[in-house]
Amino acid sequence: MPLRARLGLLAAAAVAVAVSAVAVAAWLLTEQQLNSQLDANLRSVRASPAYVAELLRSCQFQQSATEPNAGDRTPTPYTVQVVTGDGTVCTAPGSSAIEVDAGDLAVARGFQRDALHDTESEDGQAMRVATSRPDGPAEPGRNYAVSIAQPLSVTSKPLDGLAWLLLGVAGVGVVGAATAGAGIARAGLRPMKQLTDATEHIARTEDLSVRIPVDGDDEIARLGKSFNAMTAALASSRERQQQLIADAGHELRTPLTSLRTNIELLIRSEKTGRELPAGVRADLLTSVGAQIAELAGLIGDIQELSRPDAAPGSASRQLVALHEGAERALARAKLRGKEVKFTCELEDWFVWAEPAALERAVVNLLDNAVKFSPAGGAVSLRLEAGRLSIEDEGPGIPADELPYVFERFWRSPSARSLPGSGLGLAIVARAVHASGGTVGLHRAPGGGTLAVMTIPGARTPPPQAPPAAPVPPVPPQAQSRLPS
Repeated sequence: MPLRARLGLLAAAAVAVAVSAVAVAAWLLTEQQLNSQLDANLRSVRASPAYVAELLRSCQFQQSATEPNAGDRTPTPYTVQVVTGDGTVCTAPGSSAIEVDAGDLAVARGFQRDALHDTESEDGQAMRVATSRPDGPAEPGRNYAVSIAQPLSVTSKPLDGLAWLLLGVAGVGVVGAATAGAGIARAGLRPMKQLTDATEHIARTEDLSVRIPVDGDDEIARLGKSFNAMTAALASSRERQQQLIADAGHELRTPLTSLRTNIELLIRSEKTGRELPAGVRADLLTSVGAQIAELAGLIGDIQELSRPDAAPGSASRQLVALHEGAERALARAKLRGKEVKFTCELEDWFVWAEPAALERAVVNLLDNAVKFSPAGGAVSLRLEAGRLSIEDEGPGIPADELPYVFERFWRSPSARSLPGSGLGLAIVARAVHASGGTVGLHRAPGGGTLAVMTIPGARTPPPQAPPAAPVPPVPPQAQSRLPS
């Protein structure tokens, strides 16, 4: 059953229960009031002593063919009956005798003051009877009681009419509630229908540009905003994925083409039996090895960027001594830059991060500094209060190129002849931002490049778990295509 129909039925059921409860309560209250009023009326009615005496005298003639004339009586809604202590019933002429129970006899014999009960007359009519002792004896020495009765139809007929009225009102209310509930559900669930249509359209066409119109700030509007944000994020993720694939294909094409050319030359030499000069063959093999190493590094960088980010508080984030990681990164950089002078000033600093990713980020920054430093140049590494800076004496980065240095596969025109994939700084940005820090490149005062990495932490190891703080804003020069 559709949700709209279920909501309509629920509204109708809720109204039906409420209306039924009110109707039953009203009917029961009315019944109690009418019965109480009937009992009060029966108890307030008193037959005159003369009339009671006349009824008692007429009892001796009840077996005869003709009855004495009790006189002209004004018609009343009540039936008057005298009950004697021996069980004799004296009923007014023209009235049906009323069944006598033990309570009536107890009142007639003086055992109780009055009695009130339901019974039936001889003609089968339901009656309400109030029996009491008379105020004064109509005939001395005789025990009797007077019963005043009235048909129960005086209350049952109004109650039946009220029941039908309440039933009709309840039926109209339920039907109206069902109709109104269906209409309200249809109007209220219209945004849900739009959301469903948009979801089905995206599932069918994979078109992530679809957006749902959002109006208001209620739960449905929030759901629509969340859906729009989700589709926008998916579209951005797909775009970055496609861009990564395109860039990776472009970067892989050059080393693969060169590698293929060199290997084809070696194969042709073997097939034709024409040996290449020893120097040429050695150069080809060296080139093949370098190209394979370049491909391996490029594939490793792509794999690193394709990994999902570690969520705050995840098991992969650990307490890391940044100063120790910087020392290890510096040792690796010294192996690659034997002609470069290194200076190092490191203070203790502990952060929550992925150890391998953070150390690789420092290694990549140092590798860039070594790559662009001239022979005999100096590279300084300094860590103070969570601010890690690396300064070189290279040519520096032009100001118009600084906004693009953290983009994937972006390489400065002046550095395209140097080895590298253009992914190193993108990996740096990813690792630093995952640790809650910031990173940026600037022009050094001496003309080189100054890389600054800032990560929140403490000088002593904190005992608490890693904070689930929001990721800080991305620096302007790294906002274009940061890895997700």
